This record gives sequence, C-alpha cells and structure tokens, in this order.
Amino acid sequence: MADKLIRALVVEDDPSWQQILSEILTDSGLEVDLADTIDSAVEKLRAYPHRLAVLDLSLGGTDHHNQDGLRVAENVRRHDPNCVSIFLTGFATVELAVQVMQEQGAFTCLRKEVFRRAEFRKVVSQALAHANTFSAHEAGQVDEDDQPPRNRMAAGDDLAKKPAAEMALVVEDDAGWRSLLTELLEDAGYQVQVSSSYVEAFGLLKRERFGVAVMDLSLASSLTETNLDGYRLLNSTHKANVPTIVVSGYADPLRIEKAYADHLIYACLEKQGFDRKTFANTIKNVKAGLGSDPVLQSLTDREREVLALLARGLTNKEIAHVLTITPNTVKRHLKSLFTKLDVNTRSAASARAISMGVQG
Repeated sequence: MADKLIRALVVEDDPSWQQILSEILTDSGLEVDLADTIDSAVEKLRAYPHRLAVLDLSLGGTDHHNQDGLRVAENVRRHDPNCVSIFLTGFATVELAVQVMQEQGAFTCLRKEVFRRAEFRKVVSQALAHANTFSAHEAGQVDEDDQPPRNRMAAGDDLAKKPAAEMALVVEDDAGWRSLLTELLEDAGYQVQVSSSYVEAFGLLKRERFGVAVMDLSLASSLTETNLDGYRLLNSTHKANVPTIVVSGYADPLRIEKAYADHLIYACLEKQGFDRKTFANTIKNVKAGLGSDPVLQSLTDREREVLALLARGLTNKEIAHVLTITPNTVKRHLKSLFTKLDVNTRSAASARAISMGVQG
C-alpha cells in the first residue's frame, strides 16, 4: 500500500528547510522522502515513484559554486520521468534559473530569500496538476482518439459551452499592487496568475497561454542585482505574442520608448498617477483587440468570433452551431475575413489569427 501513496522527494542539506518543506508538502497530502546528497536522492528515486521533487540547487553548504542539484535533476529525469521538479535555492542567477527550466525540464525555480509559504503551496498545487495530466497520458489513461485536438473543440453539446476565462499574467513584487491589479483583471473577466519575479513569470509563460500580461519593470525580488528583469521579460511576452501593459513606479523614458519599438508593449501606465478607470479601459481595448493590429480593428465583432473559432480548428458546421447561425452565414463571414486578412486558405487565416493574438 505504501507504494501507492503520492510521494514527494525533498533534496535539501539544511535541516531547517527540510522541516519547512516537509510540513508544507505533508499538509498538501503527500508522503515525503528526505535526502541531503546525490547518493541518498538516487536511493530514494530507485525505491519509490515520486510525483514531485523539490530540489536545492546547491548541496554544498556555504559553497556557492556547488550545483549538485542539477545532477539530482538529471537523475530524476532518468529514474522517475513522471516526477515534476521544483528548484528552491539561495544561490542562483537568472541565467541559471532559466537553464534549469529549459534544460532540466524543471517546473519553476524559486528563491529562498523571498520564500512565501502560501505561494509555495500554490506552486505545489500547480505542479501536481501538471504531473497528474502528464502521468495520465503516459499511462494510457487518456485515450487520445477520444480527445479533441489541441486547438480544436469537441463536437456535439460541448460546442455550446462557454469557453474558460481568458488568462492574465500579473508580474509585480509589491503585494499591494498585485492585489489591486488582480482585482481589476478579475473584474474584467480574466483568470489571473501572479508572479513576483522574472523566473516565476518565465515559467508561467512557458506553461500557459495568456491573453494579456501586466507587469512592473523593476522587480526587486528577481534573481539579479541589476533590477532590469522586467525589461528582459518583455522579450518573452513579445515572443509569446501576449499584449503587455507596463504599470511601473519608475520607468526610464528612453527605455520605455525602446520597449514600445522593440517589444510592441500595449501601454505604459505610471503608478504615481494610476487611475482605475484608465486601466479598466485599457484592458477593455486589449480584449477587443483595439490598437494592436490595424487589420484586427477592421473586423466586426462577429468576424472576430468566427476567426477565433476557425483558429481553434472548428469546421463551418461547428462554428455555425456555436454561434447559432447557418453554415452559409459562416461562409459569408469567412469570405469577408479572407479578403481583409489577404489570405486564401483556412490554415493561412488561422495562422494570421494566432499571430494577432485572437483567442476564442
């Protein structure tokens, strides 16, 4: 029976952190195994399957150059491929944190200096949900033939269901501002994910698809001494085609001009003169696609709806069912869309929709 328990592995050489992490994970319903060296971690990995591993990057005490945690992560991938890893460390640069997520497949990398129990519990919950989905597919418990394609809704009654709330990302290291921005975004109908650092936000952008990002440019809790991670994060939101609103207490005018030019930020609002109504109107414009693409602005509301469903892979008949219109009406909208988008095929229209950030 013990083998059937959902287990977590904590690899940490500091007894105090072992106790803290064990308490939180146990409260989350996990059976916790502890290790403080590579060898003891491998022994635990071989003995039991684990759903989650929380790894200290450095297992060398005060040796800042020790990176035994990376070797542990390699063994996690080798011996327990269904296990999701979270790095928690006191010694890490942004570059190294990004490396462990990209090369080691870690779920995220958190810093001990800004550790918050509530946020760690939330990360654990998200990681377990990720692990459950991954494990179900790997174990064959999810029949791919019975599932809709990744960008396609299922046919039948599910087509009439209202889509899930669009995701919004808030990147802000001040708790008060995080709370305010979250409240305003939720009022606008978004489901909000919050982050206080570049690394956490980078991980979220890898795992989720966001309709908008709202961020401060000065993230004092990030894993860097230069405090310019907000500008670096704009690279990620730009590549992910996420409309980004900057809300900052201090923003160098030259850097902001460069951000508009290089990263196509949607808007920049100053905290000193922050106005709820202005922010709400900006969010409303983002959702409507205004100001982001001249072609998108030329589309009617119905054409946007048709384009969004087309981008999700629906047929004309399925689009008609969702919007409660006839297939011939769908064809007329598509003809108009093809003309406005200057495309000739459904696949080209779908690609253009994705590039403009159109979501259903």
